Amino acid sequence: MVMDEELVLQLKRVLSAVEQILPQPVAAVDWSQTLAAGWRSHSVAGYLEAMPETEATLLDDLLGIDEQKQVVVANTCQFVDGLPANNVLLWGSRGTGKSSLVRALLNSYSERGLRIVQVDKDDLPHLPDIFARIKQQPYRFLVFCDDLSFEGGEKSYKVLKSVLDGAVHAAPKNCLLYVTSNRRHLLPQYDHDNLGNHLKGGELRASDTIEEKSSLSDRFGLWVSFDSFSQQQYLDVVRQCIDRLCVDYQASLSWDQEVEEAAIQWAHDKSKRCGRTAFQFAKRWVGMQLSQQRFKTLD
Repeated sequence: MVMDEELVLQLKRVLSAVEQILPQPVAAVDWSQTLAAGWRSHSVAGYLEAMPETEATLLDDLLGIDEQKQVVVANTCQFVDGLPANNVLLWGSRGTGKSSLVRALLNSYSERGLRIVQVDKDDLPHLPDIFARIKQQPYRFLVFCDDLSFEGGEKSYKVLKSVLDGAVHAAPKNCLLYVTSNRRHLLPQYDHDNLGNHLKGGELRASDTIEEKSSLSDRFGLWVSFDSFSQQQYLDVVRQCIDRLCVDYQASLSWDQEVEEAAIQWAHDKSKRCGRTAFQFAKRWVGMQLSQQRFKTLD
């Protein structure tokens, strides 16, 4: 049968449109060679994409958060050893090492079978698909969602709550959820949450609103809080960062009042005393000093 030329053109246009909707063929992740992967959404589906490189951060590189490391490392060791372990919510101030700690766990325990799947907030509804792809793998997976927070009524919120509650889409035994957030309860809380009917648009029991906003974080077995450093903690971490950079660059720089004052001013300008601020200052200071030394040598 000879097809009408116009019909052929229409079919070609339809096929072209369908090809744009469908995801491109992607090779399955080889977890024996891949330590981390990310979920990539495409239309109504998605796939796991291997991350060829991961940060080289080690646990010993994370300074000033020894108590937090101890708790999270103990839980992760239980997990990789096939023992009972908890989902973890790491919450607190920005730049205090929450995300870096999770990535450092991978570098420390990958040889014992630990792997990471990173998921964006908008992709949390795909958690059942992710679980289906990894539950038969002979590895232990941390499904990691970084810098998570919600507004009321989001679909992602309900899916995560259901997963943590052990519902139909519960995580398989070889999988834990590690989440970082600046908010302890992952949802914004307002002054009017504690008020009664007149200011809450008909809400008869304000306490029910508070309970609902706390219900998601309550489903994490471990809460690990990260606070801003005191000034002395901050200066101690700055000094350790400078010492480590000096070792890396085979340099010798003294710690004196000038460095201390500069570090304090740096934290003041950044409006934050934390590990990130300390390391940023250390790189700036050591780089400037070594640059000046090289300039003098050339001069």
